[in-house]
Amino acid sequence: MESRKEKEPTSVFNISVKSQLQFSKQKKSQLQMRNRLRDLLKTPKGDWYEGKLTQHNHFDALAHIDDALNRVPTEFTDEDRCRFMASCFRHFLTMHREMKFSDGIIHRLLLRELHHNGPPDEMQFMLGNQSVRFSKVEFCLITKLLFGIIPDTTKYAAAENGIHQRYFPRADEVSLEEIRGVVTVTEFGEAYDAVKLCLIYMLNWILIGARKEIQDSSLAVSAG
Repeated sequence: MESRKEKEPTSVFNISVKSQLQFSKQKKSQLQMRNRLRDLLKTPKGDWYEGKLTQHNHFDALAHIDDALNRVPTEFTDEDRCRFMASCFRHFLTMHREMKFSDGIIHRLLLRELHHNGPPDEMQFMLGNQSVRFSKVEFCLITKLLFGIIPDTTKYAAAENGIHQRYFPRADEVSLEEIRGVVTVTEFGEAYDAVKLCLIYMLNWILIGARKEIQDSSLAVSAG
């Protein structure tokens, strides 16, 4: 007859010891990871400080676009708003009513920025024991905007009876402040005028975050 050695029953004590060892190894690994990440901090933890951020995105100005689309003639109101909502900026239009900016969160995130060997347009941060990245991939996922070839907007030919002639007839160059003035107070008379100027305003003032005192002739003013 073949004799078989019976397995010893696993005790609760053995399971507990094994779990503690695994937990200890995990904690040690996490501690090592945290120490490694701390060595990569651009701002050493001992130099962290309380601070405030200055916003240059002007997201509160989204209300100006909302108002401008309501100032077009009644027969164009729905069409103009639909045309703007068909653009890549449509989901930004309600942000001034739904989003609250927290400069404290951004400040604390920037304190945790890491040195890294990744692409120059990528940022990495220490969150807990993990390294997380913010690159153009994450930017696209969050904003739903896409990257592409940057068009040359420094030169253009003003179309006859286009938005340049209608709203800036005496100006060879158009500043951001002039566009802002039209978007915020002008009663629009033609279909799509509000849409065109709101898209320019959205890009240059809200997303790029240009400063209003800069007189920039390279704004993306499209003829037509």
